[in-house]
Amino acid sequence: MVGILLNWGGAAAGTVVNLPAPSLKGRMSVEEALQTRRTIRRFGHRALSLAQLSQLLWAADGVTDPKRGYRSAPSAGALYPLDLYVAVGERSVADLPPGVYHYLPDQQGLELITPGDIRKELAKAALYQSWMAEAPIMVVITGAYARCTRKYGERGVLYTHIEVGHVGQNLFLQAEALGLGAGIVGAFENQEVSQIMNLPTAQEPFLIMPIGYKH
Repeated sequence: MVGILLNWGGAAAGTVVNLPAPSLKGRMSVEEALQTRRTIRRFGHRALSLAQLSQLLWAADGVTDPKRGYRSAPSAGALYPLDLYVAVGERSVADLPPGVYHYLPDQQGLELITPGDIRKELAKAALYQSWMAEAPIMVVITGAYARCTRKYGERGVLYTHIEVGHVGQNLFLQAEALGLGAGIVGAFENQEVSQIMNLPTAQEPFLIMPIGYKH
């Protein structure tokens, strides 16, 4: 099933949502975003638009060169070992039911993995950092080491970690440019996060980034 979800219930796992095309020109310069970016831990109760979510994910690790498959974040050998998952809260993104979604960069879309709002469970798994659950969305950056180590051996582990930093900074700057704020969390129980998010066995969670309007 493909298309925008226009109601808040009944969505099944495997549903694919087509995201709006990202914009290539914004109102804030890179320099301004760098100057004003701060880590945010308090969020307002205002929903994001589907266009904003699309822009955030594309900026983080979306396709920028369809012919070559290059993305917005640099990757050793263009192997792209990372994946992005999004925990969407109840009525947190317009026209999108709550649930855990997997970002599909090649088609600028989202695949529903698990229906339901799991933000509180995710905050609990992050050592009870309850402030996280106030954000309308949480982007979880995961990685599969094997995609990189098959070419670079153990050095591929380091390259994967380096790429996480690139994607995280992209999210920070794009959030700022959209008038939003982002937090960043590295303290969590990996196994619990994987279970809550229903991640594939090969996917290791690295960072959780709550994003929303600043309080």
